[in-house]
Amino acid sequence: MPVISRGLEGIIAAETRIGDVRGDVGQLIYCGYDINELAGKVSYEEVIHLLWHGRLPTQRELEKLTTALRAERELPDGVLDFIRNAPKTAAPIDVMRSAVSMLGCYPTVRHELDMSENQAIAIKLVSQIGMVAAYFHRARLGLDLPPVRKDLSEAAHFLWLLNGKEPSAEAEQTLDVAYVLHAEHGFNASTFTARVVASTLSDMYSAISAAIGALKGPLHGGANEGVIHMLQEIGSLDRVDSWIEDALAQKKKIMGIGHRVYKVLDPRAPHLKAMAVKLSEQLGDPKWIQMSERIASIMSDRKHLNANVDFYSATVYYSLGIPTDLFTPIFAISRMSGWTAHVLEQLADNRLYRPLSEYVGPEVGKTVVPIADR
Repeated sequence: MPVISRGLEGIIAAETRIGDVRGDVGQLIYCGYDINELAGKVSYEEVIHLLWHGRLPTQRELEKLTTALRAERELPDGVLDFIRNAPKTAAPIDVMRSAVSMLGCYPTVRHELDMSENQAIAIKLVSQIGMVAAYFHRARLGLDLPPVRKDLSEAAHFLWLLNGKEPSAEAEQTLDVAYVLHAEHGFNASTFTARVVASTLSDMYSAISAAIGALKGPLHGGANEGVIHMLQEIGSLDRVDSWIEDALAQKKKIMGIGHRVYKVLDPRAPHLKAMAVKLSEQLGDPKWIQMSERIASIMSDRKHLNANVDFYSATVYYSLGIPTDLFTPIFAISRMSGWTAHVLEQLADNRLYRPLSEYVGPEVGKTVVPIADR
C-alpha cells in the first residue's frame, strides 16, 4: 500500500547531484563541498558554475561565465516600463514574480553555439533578477534607475543599482557570502515547485515564476522579513524575555527559530551571525544582534530549537541598509542559481511528478436529486 506522508515528509521524490541537506548533523552540501568550505572562500559566480556543472570553474571558465552574465544585464524596454508603472505599494516579490513571467515573452540570446536554450535562459534569469528588485525599489521612490555596469560582481552590481553608488568592498563581500549561503538547499518548497512545473515540460520562466510564488510564503522565504518585524515589535533588549514568554504562552511562532529539516544548528547561521556581529559593531548599533542572541538563547534553553538562516540574515540585510520588503527578493536572487540548476537537472532526465492522494470523502453510491427537490 502507498505510504501517506503529509507534506511529503521523509519521501524521496528524485535523485539529485546538486545539493544535500543533512538535518541530523547540521550539514549542507553543494556538489560534494560542505558549505563551510565554500562560504568566504569562493565567489557567488563560482558557486553558480558549481551548481550548474558540478565542479568549481577554472579561471578561464569563470571569466567566460562572468562575461555571459554581465552581457545580459540590460532589461527589455517592456519590462522596464512595467517596473516603472507597477503600483508603488506592490510587494517587491510580486513585482519580481510578474517580471520573470514577462521576461519569457522576449527572445533569449545564446552566448555559445553549443549552449542550449535553457542554459541561456538560466544565465539571463540569474543576471536580470537582481535588476528587477533594485530598479523597482528606486522606481517606487521616484528615483532614477542607475545605468547597467559590466565591471561589477553580481553582489556589487545589485548594491550599485539599489543605492546609486558603488558599494564598499566589505558590503560587497558580505552580500556575496549571503548569496553563496542561500544559493541551494535541496528539495525545499520553492525548488520542488520549480521541478514539478519543469516536469510538465513547461518553460523555465514558468517554473521560476512558480518558485518565486512558493518562496513568498512566510513559512519559506518570507520568514526573514518576519524576523525584523519581530525585533522591531520587541523594541529593546530589556523587553526580549517578557515578549518571548508572552509569545510562547500564546503559542505564537517565533520567526527564524527552528527548521523543518535541521534538528541541530543550521550550518549557515554561524556565518551570518558573524557577519551580523561585525556589521553591528561597525555601525555602532548592537541592539539588533544583542536582541537576536538573547532570543536564540531563550529558545535553545526552553524549546531546544536553534536559529535558522533567516534569523541572522535579517540583521545582516538590515545592517546593509536594505529595505525589509526586499529581504525575500534577495533570497530569490541568490536562490536563482539553485532553482535553474534543478530545472536543468530535471529536464536532463525528466519524469512527470504525479503523486497519489488518499480519498477520505463519502463512499460512492450517492444519487443525484433533481435541483427542485434539493
